[in-house]
Amino acid sequence: MQTINITFPDGSKKTVKSGITGIEIASDISQSLMREALAIEVNGEVWDLSRKIEKDASVKILKWTDKSGKEAFWHSSAHLMAEAIESIFPGAKFGVGPAIDEGFYYDVDLGDHTLSPQDLQVIESKMYELAKNDAPYIREEKSWNEAVEYFRKKGDPYKLELLEELRGQIITFYHSGNFTDLCSGPHVPSTGRLKAIKLLSVAGAYWRGNEKNKMLQRIYGISFPTKKELDEYIFRLEEAKKRDHRKLGKELDLFVFHDVAPGAPFWLPKGMIIFRELEKFLREELDRNGYQEINTPILVKKDLWEQSGHWSYYRENMFIFDMEDTTYSLKPMNCPESTYVYKHKIRSYKDLPLRYSEIGRLHRNEISGALGGMFRVRQITMDDAHIYCRPDQILDEINSLIGLVNKIYAVFGLKPSYNLSTKPDGAMGDPNLWEDAEKSLKYALECNNIPYTLKQKEGAFYGPKIDIQIEDTLGREWQIATIQLDFVMLPERFNLEYITEDGQRKRPVAIHRAIFGSFERFMGIITEHFAGAFPLWLSPVQIVVLPITDKQKEYSYHVYETLKKAGIRVEVDDRNEKINYKIREWETKKIPYMLIIGEKEKTDNSVSVRQHKIGDSGVQKLDEFVLKIVKEIKDKSLPPIEEKKL
Repeated sequence: MQTINITFPDGSKKTVKSGITGIEIASDISQSLMREALAIEVNGEVWDLSRKIEKDASVKILKWTDKSGKEAFWHSSAHLMAEAIESIFPGAKFGVGPAIDEGFYYDVDLGDHTLSPQDLQVIESKMYELAKNDAPYIREEKSWNEAVEYFRKKGDPYKLELLEELRGQIITFYHSGNFTDLCSGPHVPSTGRLKAIKLLSVAGAYWRGNEKNKMLQRIYGISFPTKKELDEYIFRLEEAKKRDHRKLGKELDLFVFHDVAPGAPFWLPKGMIIFRELEKFLREELDRNGYQEINTPILVKKDLWEQSGHWSYYRENMFIFDMEDTTYSLKPMNCPESTYVYKHKIRSYKDLPLRYSEIGRLHRNEISGALGGMFRVRQITMDDAHIYCRPDQILDEINSLIGLVNKIYAVFGLKPSYNLSTKPDGAMGDPNLWEDAEKSLKYALECNNIPYTLKQKEGAFYGPKIDIQIEDTLGREWQIATIQLDFVMLPERFNLEYITEDGQRKRPVAIHRAIFGSFERFMGIITEHFAGAFPLWLSPVQIVVLPITDKQKEYSYHVYETLKKAGIRVEVDDRNEKINYKIREWETKKIPYMLIIGEKEKTDNSVSVRQHKIGDSGVQKLDEFVLKIVKEIKDKSLPPIEEKKL
């Protein structure tokens, strides 16, 4: 019997028979692992548990808690949905059906039939019925000609088009129940693993994202190993709807959208207060960290983008027009223009590092179907910085950036997690510089006691990077911050140099970094994170003064003026309405503090304090309350945040 050696994630090794499968490996470890196993990672590639391993390999059994395990689970769910659709709508034609960040979808062509919510319920019920059959997912290799013949007989033009790009390759089919699909896999062992399923919505989607192609119907769904997890997800989904920034932005008079300017918000006065506070906060932190703010043109000639390389691969996402026989564009990014600031004079090794920050207005030609509130816009206010440094300064700069990122996110109660992406195939630049840079990034993360996920070969072609995700109160993760090393794109393409101590000319290293990323997207995230109840320092109206009757009006305005002079954003509601009515109304506006003014407060020069979501906080002397509030604003204290992660 031939044997092979397998290595587990903890470094332990085991000699096993050649041809062993993932499910056998899991079973040998424990029956509980076998029940939980969804797929297996073999030398970095994710396989079905039923595939035979015939060579020495590093392996990892993948469960629901692993990202790749979830992807296999959701990909399998997409196939189950396709089988249900085909059984209900014979002759249905299928585009693609991948796993996505949360769940799965399949693009389908049902001819003239438009799917209704009732159709989704029928499809979902059929999926549950089919899942009970516990049909295995079976992988089968086909020749290209065999695959073409199968889908030609089936009359599926979308699969035939995909096959045209796979000429000369071994093609893989997956069978489950009565459904067969062109698919590279992997999949879970059988449909019985898919215990809890919910179809969420249907939307139009052009085939292959091209507006010139036919519009298909894209069905989105989610699935979980248990009903409890599905129930928790649906709860979070409902909570997210209540927190939708588009809804809250309108209700709280922060921002609105209009068809006259797709993909660009109209900032209302209260929204602009938050925007300005974010800018002010960021600028103060950058000033403390030695940044110099620059501002570069929005309108530039295409020559810039040809030199940077963006013209060849990013042109479709740019707003371009001709003027006086010259082609211009609105800038979609700030990076290349910072090089002109760097190059305006000769730089010495003593000048470095140079830290340039820019809050720049960008424009990206996103297709209309991709636009989504503040999360995907065409007009972007970008928090950018470009640091030019010597190779020996990389570690110190990365350390400083990590500290800055953590400090800023902590102010919002956002929890960061870190990914380190290393040298990809086809990378440019000195291999030794790559190696040193990756070591610097790893060392910086480890020095700061930061756990991270290693993303092998996922760096940019011009340098390794750290991607930083944040988790909000709903447990959702958002990719915002980036720390990107760049040896090639800016330094090489723009011929950047500095004079070394011994008089030689050398290339600096560029570090691209964003913290908020897009101000618009960050605003959308924190609006939902705080459910519109912003911290005191950010709140457009920080305090509202509520006199109980007209007799307290004069004192209420004295309170107003006192707070105003202390730099506090305050309003007075002196309408002739019952006090309880006014309290309820201002509570819905999510104002941090209400000050109730009655005769006792007027006589004692005090205020009766109500805090949003907390209620009555007792009576305080006016001067003491002002000092407390000023300190709370200065400290950027967080309000009580109600987490909904379950």
